[in-house]
Order: sequence, then structure tokens, then C-alpha cells
Amino acid sequence: MSRIRPVRPVHTLLGSRLATVGMAATAATLLATALSPTAGASDRPTRATAIDNAADVLVARAAKLGLTAAQDTKVRDVVVDKDGGQHVRYDRTYRGIPVLGGDFVVHLHANGAYRSTDRATRRSVALPSVTPALAAPKAADLAANALRAANLGETLKKLTAKPQLVVDALHGAPKLAWQTNVVAQDALGNPVGRTVLTDAGTGAQIDAWDSIETATGDGKSLYGGTVPLETTLSGSAYQLKDATRGNTYTGDAANKTDLCILGICISRAPATLFTDADNHWGTGAASDRATAAVDAQYGTDVTWDYYKNVHGRSGIAGDGKGSFNRVHYGNNYNNAFWDDSCFCMTYGDGDGTQLGPLVSLDVAGHEMSHGVTSKTAALTYSGESGGLNEATSDIFGTLVEFYAKNSTDGGDYLIGEKIVRSGFGRDALRYMDKPSKDGNSADCWSSTVKDLDVHYSSGVANHFAFLLAEGSGARTVNGVSYNSPTCNGSSVSGIGRDKVGAVWYRALTVYMTSSTNYAGARTATLNAAKDLYGAGSTEYNAVAAAWSAVNVS
Repeated sequence: MSRIRPVRPVHTLLGSRLATVGMAATAATLLATALSPTAGASDRPTRATAIDNAADVLVARAAKLGLTAAQDTKVRDVVVDKDGGQHVRYDRTYRGIPVLGGDFVVHLHANGAYRSTDRATRRSVALPSVTPALAAPKAADLAANALRAANLGETLKKLTAKPQLVVDALHGAPKLAWQTNVVAQDALGNPVGRTVLTDAGTGAQIDAWDSIETATGDGKSLYGGTVPLETTLSGSAYQLKDATRGNTYTGDAANKTDLCILGICISRAPATLFTDADNHWGTGAASDRATAAVDAQYGTDVTWDYYKNVHGRSGIAGDGKGSFNRVHYGNNYNNAFWDDSCFCMTYGDGDGTQLGPLVSLDVAGHEMSHGVTSKTAALTYSGESGGLNEATSDIFGTLVEFYAKNSTDGGDYLIGEKIVRSGFGRDALRYMDKPSKDGNSADCWSSTVKDLDVHYSSGVANHFAFLLAEGSGARTVNGVSYNSPTCNGSSVSGIGRDKVGAVWYRALTVYMTSSTNYAGARTATLNAAKDLYGAGSTEYNAVAAAWSAVNVS
């Protein structure tokens, strides 16, 4: 894992055993009752109603949806539109084994009648046996070797590998496979990780990807000036904990790292809650440990507000629960990551030469958006879907930065411009107007994009988003100059950032699935634009034109 690509969240692709189709209504209704936010208008279907309606569809259309008696389903997410339309997202197992690419979304009319379905795969999921020919320890060894190969020249220690049997429906005909999460520490004690998919019959590697993806008081921050903070008074001290945003809080990791073996964390770096006597936090200097905490808490607050106020989403998981932050993780750690297993954000301090503390506003928005993706489309972190996963975080991280309207850290289409230092060699991690300016990212889609690192294949969607928001050619936004070309020689007119955010969020939460590629993203965003603005509208046509401008047709 390169230490100069600091935006890789930890992914958990599939969770616990899934409920059966016949039990979906009961189990999912209980889940919905526990997680449902306050209902809207009284005549609008509730989350529980949507799940009940979808459960009826599963029974009635089981054959057409490819569901059999050997398969179980579980609700992952629910979206209820203002007009009553309902969208229920499911995961699937086969004989109790998670199915990669088994996810699908059922779309319903306001009256609960079936409308359509989006499926990650339409292949029949049926296997002659679920007994692997390749033993789990052998799969673990192969995955460990894959991690070593991906980190040549590194001395890895405390390496552990945990295989899980899955049905792989993402890479051609469904087959039994081992999904192995292998983690270790580098020479500095910083985490490295790889998820390796291995054919359980032949031992051949099917795919592999990095598993660390790698954005009322006040505080003086490193990057955003003096910012407002909601805190909690406990006795005579204030805690950096925000009861107005799901009890989100920020703690000090004390320059320690996590120790995880076989997927179980034996010890974690702490998150010792920051406290303050006068409710004025930090000094604005990195030497004060509370200063980075101010940036992290502020970034969490703004990201929470963006999703809540712009998209109606209460918290990362949509359940009103807050996450937490750990700052000062590891030693000279040039990374930041979102980890679903702790539902937390973790920030390194950087090495001071290439990167400074990674607590900038766009990095916070980027990383927390990985959590939103995980709870919705769960885009697989490899190939084109991995590029879309990273681009989703770049897009929303950018929109969070614009949303903040912070005079010290104004909105722009540069990723990580506040955290780079002179030794990095350029003024940002990535550029949305012309991604290839970083020397590696793709401006335009081609058949080879799938083979790039996901931080570089993301360039196609980042370029699309810039063109859709601002248009092609030279322009200045918030004092920053851009010059965005098109790949087909066309001229594209933008529709504005707000509409880009609306289209991408609806596409992510309603239409995209784990296997969505660039062609699928075009379809998903066109469907979203049609829902929001109408088929043939200016916005719909602009989405089509922007995708064509990056060679996605």
C-alpha cells in the first residue's frame, strides 16, 4: 500500500446470516422498527410498510428474481420517495453462504405495486456443492502471499489471515470461493491489508483489493480557522462529544495502532475523549494535540449536516447514530480511513514532508462517504466498481467542502489540497477537472480502466462530475482556475453542484449495486435524473452528454 494515497476505507462486504424470503417481512420489519427515523407525512409509506410490500414481491416474483429455496435474503437499506415510491435493497445468501454480487434493489410504486428491479447479477445462483476442495488454511496462505506481493520491500509483521467461504457471482458464472481478509503491520506499525478472492475449487486467485481505503464551543483548527463545535458538559469539564449529531465524538489514539488477528481485534488504538476546561479548543498549531481533534470533529459535523440537510440522511447509516473519530493514529501515518467494524474515522498525522495531518474537510467528507457507500450500494472495491466507490467519496467530499462555505478552506475541485506538503511534488492529491494532472488517473473511459488502482480509475467519474457541475473548458470557481477538456471533442454545459449531488446520491442509494461498472453508472444516473427532473429534461440530457464526454456510452 502506497503511503501517499491516504484515502482508503476499510470495507465489510457482507455481514451476518441473511433472513429467508419467507421470514423477510417479519425480521426486516423488526429491524426497520429499530432503525426507522421519524416518519414524514402521514400518508407516506413508512420504512416498515415498504419492507412488507417488498417481501410480498419476493414471494410473488421469486422465480423472476432468481430466488430459490436454497437462497435467503436480508434487507440492507430502504429509500421512500416523497411521492411514496419505495426502494428496498437486499443482500442474499446461498445455503447460508454470502453471495458476492447477490444484492438487488426492488422498486415499488407508491401503492406498493411492483415497478422494477436492479440486480448486481442476473446469473442463476446454483452450485453442485458448497464443500470447498481448497482448505481454509491454504486459502489463508495464498492471501498472505498476495499481501506480501502487494507490499514488496516492506517488512510485514503480525500478519493474520481470516478466510470466509462465499459464493462469487461477480466474476462470471457463480462459483464457490474463499474471501480472505489478510492484515499486517509495516515497519512503522501502520496497518496494511488486502482482501483476496480465491477459487475454492482450483486455488486460482479471482480478484484482490486493498481493504484499507485509502475525506456550543469553538475550536482553532489547522485548516479551517476558528470553527463552531457542539460539546457536552460533564461535571466541570467539556467533552468533544456532540449530542445534536448522534453523540459523535473525537478521541486521541495516542499514536498507537490496532492489533487485529483473524479478523478479531485483540487491541485497538484508544479513542480517549478530548476534554477542555473553557470550551475553547485547540490553538491552531499542530503541536497542540487538540487542534487536529478540532478539524476532525468539525469535518464530521459538516459531513453529518450535508447528508442530513441536503439528502435527508440522518447519519452515515441513516439511523441517526453518530460515528467517532480517532486522531494521532500511528507514527508519521500518511493515511486516513473509515472502518465499518468500529463505525469510526481514523486520521494519521502525516510525515510532515509529503503530507501533514490528514484531518482536512474534504478528506473527512471523503472517508465518511465510504461509510455511506458501504451502507447502500456497497460498490466492490476493485475494477470499475472500485473506481466508482472512490469517485463517490471524492464527489461527496468535494460537495461537503462547498457546503461548508468556510472562508479559510473554500470549496474547490482539488482533493486533499490542504494536507499536501512540498515533498509531495504537487498541490493536491487528485484533480477533478482533469484527473490525469496527477500523473496516473484516467480522464476518459477505456477497456483498460478496470485494471488501474481504484484511486486512478476513479478519474473517469470525477471528470464526469466536474463536467456535469461546471461544464467543459476554462473557468474560475472560488478563485481557482480550471480547464476541463472532453474526450470526444464536445462542449458540455454544467447544471450546478447541487443537482450533481442529487443525481449521484439517488443513483447510489436507489439504483447502483455492488457490481455497477461505468456503463451501469451511466444508466443509474440517467434513471436518477429521470426520477428527479424528468426524461428528456435539461438535466437528463446533461447527464447523458457528460458521460459521453468521458467516453462512457
